[in-house]
Amino acid sequence: MSAKVIWLFVFVALYWSYCIFWGIKGARQAKTATDYFVAGRSLSLWVFILAATATSFSGWTFMGHPGLIYRDGFQYAYASFYTITIPFTGVMFLKRQWMLGKRYGYVTPGEMLSDYFQGDAIRILVVCVALLFSIPYLGVQLGASGFLFNVLTDGFVHKDWGMWILSAVVLVYVATGGLKAVAYVDTVQCVLLAFGIVAIGSIAYSEMGGFDAFNQAMSKLGQAGNVGKWGTTQGHGGGDYNAYLAIPGVIQFTAGLGKETPVGGLWTGVMCLTYMFALMGIQSAPAFTMWAFGNANPKPFAPQQVWASSLCIGFILFFFTTAQGMGAHFLGATPAVGEIAGLSEIIPDLTANKQGGLVPHYINLLGDTAPWFVGLLAVCALAAMQSTGAAYMSTAGGMLTRDLYKRYLNPTADHATQKMFGRIGVAFIVVSALLVATYSEDALVLLGGLAVAFGFQMWPSLAAVCWFPWITRQGATWGLAVGLLAVIFTESLGGSIAGLFGGELPWGRWPWTIHSAGWGIFFNLIVCVGVSAMTQNETDHAHRMQYHNFLREHASLPADKQGLKPIAWIITIVWMIFGIGPGAVVGNDIFGAPNAGIENWTFGIPSIWAWQILWWILGVGMMWFLAYKMEMSTIPNKEVEVLMDDIGDKVGQN
Repeated sequence: MSAKVIWLFVFVALYWSYCIFWGIKGARQAKTATDYFVAGRSLSLWVFILAATATSFSGWTFMGHPGLIYRDGFQYAYASFYTITIPFTGVMFLKRQWMLGKRYGYVTPGEMLSDYFQGDAIRILVVCVALLFSIPYLGVQLGASGFLFNVLTDGFVHKDWGMWILSAVVLVYVATGGLKAVAYVDTVQCVLLAFGIVAIGSIAYSEMGGFDAFNQAMSKLGQAGNVGKWGTTQGHGGGDYNAYLAIPGVIQFTAGLGKETPVGGLWTGVMCLTYMFALMGIQSAPAFTMWAFGNANPKPFAPQQVWASSLCIGFILFFFTTAQGMGAHFLGATPAVGEIAGLSEIIPDLTANKQGGLVPHYINLLGDTAPWFVGLLAVCALAAMQSTGAAYMSTAGGMLTRDLYKRYLNPTADHATQKMFGRIGVAFIVVSALLVATYSEDALVLLGGLAVAFGFQMWPSLAAVCWFPWITRQGATWGLAVGLLAVIFTESLGGSIAGLFGGELPWGRWPWTIHSAGWGIFFNLIVCVGVSAMTQNETDHAHRMQYHNFLREHASLPADKQGLKPIAWIITIVWMIFGIGPGAVVGNDIFGAPNAGIENWTFGIPSIWAWQILWWILGVGMMWFLAYKMEMSTIPNKEVEVLMDDIGDKVGQN
């Protein structure tokens, strides 16, 4: 057994010890169902900031994101803006959900929505969203952990065995300690995630010879033109540049992947925008509603959204993850690029869709010189992959218990019974995810593509509860159902379903370079608004207004800031268009054409990279304006009076 494998096991053992400690401590402190499912509504400021950040940026950020930047270049690197769009969802909804959870004793989003809309169909749909999000999303994360350990142990640990063993510890501490254990483990996972990305990015810079050498190599690539996976953008609205250094226009009216391949790459301006919609689904997924309910107050929301996520993680992704992905081309991963602008040959050829192995290859570079650091970075990757999975395991188990078991089978279930069924629910989620990951990787890929797009379909329902009383129960329910179907039938799963009946989808996957989340929300909103217009009822509207009157009384913008609302709308829309949407095509050459050479680049870096950095900084400013100046994530201006306890009884009743 090599030294790096020994160090790997040592660091994993230390990490597991910390996880088990918090599982046991969380179990001892979880006296009630509220303690177990939403941490007793007592999460502290720093615990939430770190835990919510770790949950938002998972093993996908650590392992998958650099690989896709390598595969598709800077056109895909616009995805790094999810450091802003994910918490943007939190700015829109978390504070107001927390207020409703505090006032009415809600533990799950299903309880909140069914009370608000006075119907159970929406509750069942929310549980479905939670399961459809949690199981495939968790399966992808756990499968990646097994793959990582298989690579780093040089095959000593089989991928499937590694996945099951690594998952067992997660199951133990999550099922035992509940959301509080998840939160305290996530604090360390957040630090490990950030440290690991920076460390691996630094390895990439070091192997390339530094920042300047990296940009010199990209200059040669830009001048070479038709090189790499996508060749050039071929003038489809994005100029005629090397496709690694430019986005291929605003939109392409293709029939979708599997039917027609977009020219010059997939990531048009519209594709980038709608993909960001999908990633907004992470904080609109049901799990994050329970994260909101778990806080003592909304004080942590703004710093998490603005400083931890948008600023800190944004800086890490735009500088260090970019170096990992783009730098691989010059380190041997793309031989055709290496012939033109190669700096080294330390990474094997990954052009045959092997980009998933990029990060383990970087880590393995230290195997001979610093085996202990390989072990540490492996644990960083493991922590990143388990951070999101643990949160979704815990919250999905809570929803199965509260929204199905307690609602329909045992309405008088006491706290001990609820905790027991919560643990059973966690086990069901984990075993389901592992079985799918072990025996049907094809199904896992199909379902994994749906997860975040499904989460984004919760936006109209959450907007109804938090902002728009005119959305009716029928509108929200039918809109959500149709939105989920639209996602399915603009994803690979829809094609597989059509194939079972001997047919195929004429539009393929992601038609017109619009992500399934974009198609889903389009049909979701059409149905939601249309049905709401036809189903208005004075009695139901009066019931919903009880919630909105409470929110307006406690969270309305002061009179002296009302004039800022149009400014907030303008800032947000402009940022969406030019930062992550169709207007981003301007960034291809505004600071120097990719083929003009480094001496003609305004900032000495590719124009598209400079554009991304500029709009990242502006995005941080936008988030600060919304969260703090517009008071969308600050403490309510009035104390929230508690009306219901976590059993659903009025406070004060026996």
